[in-house]
Parts: sequence; C-alpha cells; structure tokens
Amino acid sequence: MWHAAVLSELGGFLRAALAEPVTPHVPEEPTVLRRRRVVAAVTYLAGTAALVATLRIEPGDDRFYRAALGLAAIWGLGAVLSGPLRVGFARTRAGGVTTPVVQPLALGVLMVAVFLGGAVAVARFPLLREPVDALLDHARFGSLPVVLAITVLNGVVEELYFRGALFSALPPRYAVGWTTVLYSLTTIGTGVPLLVLAAAALGLVTALYRRVTAGVLAPIVTHITWSTGMLLLLPVVLEAAR
Repeated sequence: MWHAAVLSELGGFLRAALAEPVTPHVPEEPTVLRRRRVVAAVTYLAGTAALVATLRIEPGDDRFYRAALGLAAIWGLGAVLSGPLRVGFARTRAGGVTTPVVQPLALGVLMVAVFLGGAVAVARFPLLREPVDALLDHARFGSLPVVLAITVLNGVVEELYFRGALFSALPPRYAVGWTTVLYSLTTIGTGVPLLVLAAAALGLVTALYRRVTAGVLAPIVTHITWSTGMLLLLPVVLEAAR
C-alpha cells in the first residue's frame, strides 16, 4: 500500500542521511587535537554564558542585537581558531557522493513539520507555551528581518563550533553523544524547557549528520532550515492553536 511505500522511502532516506558514514574517520595529528580541545573548552564556557545573557535581555531592547552578534563572534572565532574544518560529503541515490545540500535541506523541513505538530499540543498548556512566547517576543517586538539574519548567522557559527570544532576535539566514539549533551546544556540557563528539548533533538540530528558526512555543511543546512522555519512559522501555529 502507498503508506508502506512512503515509510520505506523515509526509512531509506534517514538511513542514508544519519546512519551510514560516507567516508571513514581520519585521525588528526596530536598537536592539532590538543589545540582543538583547549580552544573548544574556552569557547564553550564563554559561549554558554553569552547565550544565557543574550536570551535574558528584554524583547525590543536594542542590546539584544549587539549581544547576539557578540555570541555569534564567540562561536565563530572558536571554530576558526580550533583548526581546519571540512565541508563533507553526502551519499547519492545512485551510490556516489555529492555536496550535502538537498538531503539536509529536506531533513530540516521534516524536522520543522514534526516540531510544528508538537507545537499544536504545547499551545494548550500555558506553563509550556508562555516561555516560548517570551522567546519569540524578540521577533514580535523587534525587527523581524534583523532577528532572522541573526538567527541564520548563529545557526551557521553554532554548527561550525559544535559539529565542527567541538566534534573534532572529542573521541569519535563519544562525539555524537557529548556534543548533543553539551549543546543542550548551553540552553538550560535560559529557563525555557522546550528550548532545551529542541536543542537536544536538533543537536542529535546534526551530530549524526556530522558523523555521516564528515563535515559541517550538512549540519549547517539542516540547522538554518529548522531555525528559520521555527522563527517564521511557530508563532503562527501557536496563535492558531490557542
């Protein structure tokens, strides 16, 4: 039946995207690895503190834009100073390899759909909805184009750091798990439980993508597709589901 074919196609897509590495892991030189670990540790502490401070600024306050750009600078600088990063490759349906753009874009759209479906349920519980509303107020009361640009920028630099510098600094066996945990922990101080859950889900998917493609491009594409989709569509869904 048609739904069996759809599930089979979806399963094949997810296996190719998240389960089967395209290329084997290439160990780094000890000196490069040591530098990555030092830079990654310092950047993580600074970035986590900056993220909490940024998201606690009142919506509509112009300091939010400066703080968000400063946060992006921390993640981006840490990624650059850690050492070289790879773009990565994705597997094609024909068995070859290609630059990972279409596949991670599709996965990002799928994640947006799943999260928006969950938002319909969340909208009925004020205890869960209100912290999310407060977070989205930065777009409601500020400049949406500027917030959108900052969202995209931070999506890029977060992936360069978490799935680039930090992932490369960790032992391959533990990189997926630890980058997911550490990415989630950065959001705890914001006081938004659903943001922590979203960070865990996004962090796991992008970490698996990093492991499969051996590069940062696929995680970046998935991340910015998800984050822009949530920024633009989540307020509409929450309002309609009240």
